[in-house]
Amino acid sequence: MNVTRVTKGELAGEVWEQLSSFFFSHRETHMQVAREFGLTPGHTKTLFELDEHVGKPMGELANAMACDASNATWLVDRLEERGLVERRPYPGDRRVKAVVLTEEGAKLRALLMERLATPPEELVALDREDLDALHDALGRLPRHPPFWASVPSPSA
Repeated sequence: MNVTRVTKGELAGEVWEQLSSFFFSHRETHMQVAREFGLTPGHTKTLFELDEHVGKPMGELANAMACDASNATWLVDRLEERGLVERRPYPGDRRVKAVVLTEEGAKLRALLMERLATPPEELVALDREDLDALHDALGRLPRHPPFWASVPSPSA
Protein backbone atom coordinates (compact mmCIF):
# COMPACT_ATOMS: atom_id res chain seq x y z
CA MET A 1 0.00 0.00 0.00
CA ASN A 2 1.45 3.35 -1.05
CA VAL A 3 0.49 5.97 1.54
CA THR A 4 1.36 9.53 0.64
CA ARG A 5 2.87 11.24 3.64
CA VAL A 6 1.73 14.80 4.17
CA THR A 7 3.30 17.38 6.41
CA LYS A 8 1.69 18.21 9.71
CA GLY A 9 0.66 21.58 8.25
CA GLU A 10 -0.97 19.89 5.24
CA LEU A 11 -2.79 17.46 7.53
CA ALA A 12 -3.99 20.37 9.69
CA GLY A 13 -5.21 22.06 6.49
CA GLU A 14 -7.17 18.95 5.51
CA VAL A 15 -8.73 18.70 8.98
CA TRP A 16 -9.62 22.41 8.90
CA GLU A 17 -11.20 21.99 5.47
CA GLN A 18 -13.27 19.06 6.73
CA LEU A 19 -14.42 20.94 9.84
CA SER A 20 -15.23 24.08 7.85
CA SER A 21 -17.05 22.13 5.15
CA PHE A 22 -19.12 20.29 7.75
CA PHE A 23 -20.02 23.51 9.55
CA PHE A 24 -20.85 25.48 6.41
CA SER A 25 -22.85 22.59 4.97
CA HIS A 26 -25.30 23.32 7.79
CA ARG A 27 -25.61 27.07 7.13
CA GLU A 28 -29.08 26.52 5.68
CA THR A 29 -30.12 25.10 9.05
CA HIS A 30 -28.80 28.24 10.75
CA MET A 31 -30.67 30.45 8.29
CA GLN A 32 -33.85 28.40 8.74
CA VAL A 33 -33.67 28.89 12.51
CA ALA A 34 -33.30 32.64 11.97
CA ARG A 35 -36.26 32.69 9.55
CA GLU A 36 -38.44 30.80 12.04
CA PHE A 37 -38.04 33.77 14.36
CA GLY A 38 -38.49 36.33 11.58
CA LEU A 39 -34.81 37.26 11.55
CA THR A 40 -32.04 37.52 9.01
CA PRO A 41 -28.55 36.20 9.78
CA GLY A 42 -27.52 39.83 10.39
CA HIS A 43 -30.24 40.27 13.00
CA THR A 44 -29.18 37.03 14.66
CA LYS A 45 -25.53 38.14 14.79
CA THR A 46 -26.63 41.48 16.24
CA LEU A 47 -28.55 39.76 19.03
CA PHE A 48 -25.48 37.63 19.82
CA GLU A 49 -23.28 40.72 20.06
CA LEU A 50 -25.52 42.48 22.59
CA ASP A 51 -26.19 42.11 26.28
CA GLU A 52 -29.21 42.95 28.37
CA HIS A 53 -27.18 44.68 31.09
CA VAL A 54 -24.25 46.44 29.46
CA GLY A 55 -24.94 48.72 26.50
CA LYS A 56 -22.75 48.60 23.42
CA PRO A 57 -22.18 51.83 21.49
CA MET A 58 -23.25 51.69 17.85
CA GLY A 59 -19.69 52.15 16.56
CA GLU A 60 -18.43 49.31 18.74
CA LEU A 61 -21.31 47.13 17.54
CA ALA A 62 -20.47 47.87 13.89
CA ASN A 63 -16.81 47.00 14.54
CA ALA A 64 -17.73 43.75 16.28
CA MET A 65 -19.93 42.80 13.33
CA ALA A 66 -17.33 43.92 10.75
CA CYS A 67 -19.88 46.08 8.97
CA ASP A 68 -20.50 49.70 8.16
CA ALA A 69 -22.12 51.81 10.90
CA SER A 70 -25.12 52.46 8.64
CA ASN A 71 -25.70 48.71 8.32
CA ALA A 72 -25.52 48.25 12.09
CA THR A 73 -27.96 51.13 12.50
CA TRP A 74 -30.39 49.54 10.03
CA LEU A 75 -30.21 46.19 11.88
CA VAL A 76 -30.73 47.87 15.27
CA ASP A 77 -33.64 49.91 13.89
CA ARG A 78 -35.43 46.72 12.76
CA LEU A 79 -34.76 44.96 16.09
CA GLU A 80 -35.91 48.04 17.99
CA GLU A 81 -39.17 48.08 15.99
CA ARG A 82 -39.80 44.54 17.25
CA GLY A 83 -39.03 45.49 20.85
CA LEU A 84 -35.94 43.27 20.99
CA VAL A 85 -33.38 46.03 21.63
CA GLU A 86 -33.40 49.59 22.88
CA ARG A 87 -31.04 52.52 22.72
CA ARG A 88 -29.94 54.14 25.97
CA PRO A 89 -27.62 57.02 26.79
CA TYR A 90 -24.03 55.86 27.04
CA PRO A 91 -22.45 56.57 30.45
CA GLY A 92 -19.84 59.29 30.17
CA ASP A 93 -20.88 60.58 26.75
CA ARG A 94 -24.47 61.66 26.27
CA ARG A 95 -23.93 62.07 22.50
CA VAL A 96 -23.43 58.31 22.18
CA LYS A 97 -26.29 55.82 22.27
CA ALA A 98 -25.66 52.34 23.58
CA VAL A 99 -27.77 49.39 22.48
CA VAL A 100 -29.01 46.77 24.93
CA LEU A 101 -31.25 43.76 24.64
CA THR A 102 -34.72 44.11 26.08
CA GLU A 103 -36.12 41.30 28.20
CA GLU A 104 -37.87 40.02 25.06
CA GLY A 105 -34.60 40.23 23.10
CA ALA A 106 -32.73 38.27 25.77
CA LYS A 107 -35.42 35.56 25.70
CA LEU A 108 -35.23 35.33 21.92
CA ARG A 109 -31.42 35.15 22.00
CA ALA A 110 -31.64 32.29 24.51
CA LEU A 111 -34.08 30.43 22.22
CA LEU A 112 -31.76 30.97 19.25
CA MET A 113 -28.78 29.67 21.24
CA GLU A 114 -30.75 26.60 22.28
CA ARG A 115 -31.82 25.83 18.72
CA LEU A 116 -28.37 26.45 17.21
CA ALA A 117 -26.73 24.26 19.86
CA THR A 118 -28.68 21.22 18.63
CA PRO A 119 -26.16 18.97 16.91
CA PRO A 120 -26.74 17.86 13.31
CA GLU A 121 -28.07 14.34 12.81
CA GLU A 122 -24.85 13.24 11.04
CA LEU A 123 -22.93 14.01 14.22
CA VAL A 124 -25.43 12.26 16.48
CA ALA A 125 -25.30 9.23 14.17
CA LEU A 126 -21.57 8.66 14.80
CA ASP A 127 -20.59 5.72 17.01
CA ARG A 128 -19.92 6.58 20.64
CA GLU A 129 -16.27 5.64 20.15
CA ASP A 130 -15.91 8.03 17.20
CA LEU A 131 -17.68 10.82 19.09
CA ASP A 132 -15.39 10.29 22.09
CA ALA A 133 -12.30 10.43 19.83
CA LEU A 134 -13.54 13.59 18.09
CA HIS A 135 -14.42 15.17 21.44
CA ASP A 136 -11.00 14.34 22.87
CA ALA A 137 -9.17 15.67 19.80
CA LEU A 138 -11.17 18.91 19.71
CA GLY A 139 -10.73 19.23 23.49
CA ARG A 140 -7.00 19.67 22.91
CA LEU A 141 -7.61 22.91 21.02
CA PRO A 142 -7.73 26.24 22.88
CA ARG A 143 -11.14 26.75 24.43
CA HIS A 144 -13.52 29.14 22.64
CA PRO A 145 -17.16 29.85 23.42
CA PRO A 146 -19.64 28.66 20.81
CA PHE A 147 -20.32 31.36 18.21
CA TRP A 148 -23.96 31.50 19.31
CA ALA A 149 -23.06 32.04 22.93
CA SER A 150 -20.59 34.88 22.60
CA VAL A 151 -22.18 37.15 25.13
CA PRO A 152 -20.06 40.28 25.17
CA SER A 153 -17.96 41.15 28.17
CA PRO A 154 -18.57 44.49 29.87
CA SER A 155 -16.60 47.37 28.35
CA ALA A 156 -14.00 49.02 30.51
